[in-house]
Amino acid sequence: MNKTIRYLIWPILVAPAAYLAFAWNKLPEKVPMHYNIRGEIDRYGSKTEMLAMMGIIIGINIAVYFLLVNINKIDPKKKYTAENLPRMRKLAFAISLFMSSLACFIIYSSLHPADKFNTQFIVIATGLLFVIIGNYMYNIKPNYFAGLRLPWTLESEDNWKQTHLLGGKLWFAGGFLIVLGGFLLPATAQLILLLSVAALITIIPVVYSYRLYKKQLSGSSK
Repeated sequence: MNKTIRYLIWPILVAPAAYLAFAWNKLPEKVPMHYNIRGEIDRYGSKTEMLAMMGIIIGINIAVYFLLVNINKIDPKKKYTAENLPRMRKLAFAISLFMSSLACFIIYSSLHPADKFNTQFIVIATGLLFVIIGNYMYNIKPNYFAGLRLPWTLESEDNWKQTHLLGGKLWFAGGFLIVLGGFLLPATAQLILLLSVAALITIIPVVYSYRLYKKQLSGSSK
């Protein structure tokens, strides 16, 4: 798997740049830059503005990938870096694939401004990413760069473990629910579901982790 990732990662990272170069002369002078919740264009921008946006997305994508795959060299919590590295590589690959797919989809939509923006692709792709993150979250070891990096999770390995065990289940189930909603619900309901689930699967583990911290703190003071 790691060898496959090394072969595929650069084509995936540079795919949006290659697609934009190929499509550049076909793009209209004014391209869609923002859509409302119904998938309708509510702001246009220049091709130069789109070029800058793609540069930012590609740059962030590359930076996140190399940060995660080099976590063993920069993470102060070096106790688990070797154990974390294979998981980080797979997680970094999934995030890079999602970001590049999103960038290519934006370029495609700009080439076809007359078509209504297909939010279903964004919703389903995001749901699948949540499923993948949830699948890896439960066994990510303590570190400063990936996971629910809260003061109390970083302070206690038991808190980290229990919080990520719950978080992994919630992100996996939440992602599956988003994917299901992407196939069954109308566009506006899909986005409401996505935002609602994303908020819940983030807030619930944080609250749980803090309550666990307070419980452990009160237990140790007795």
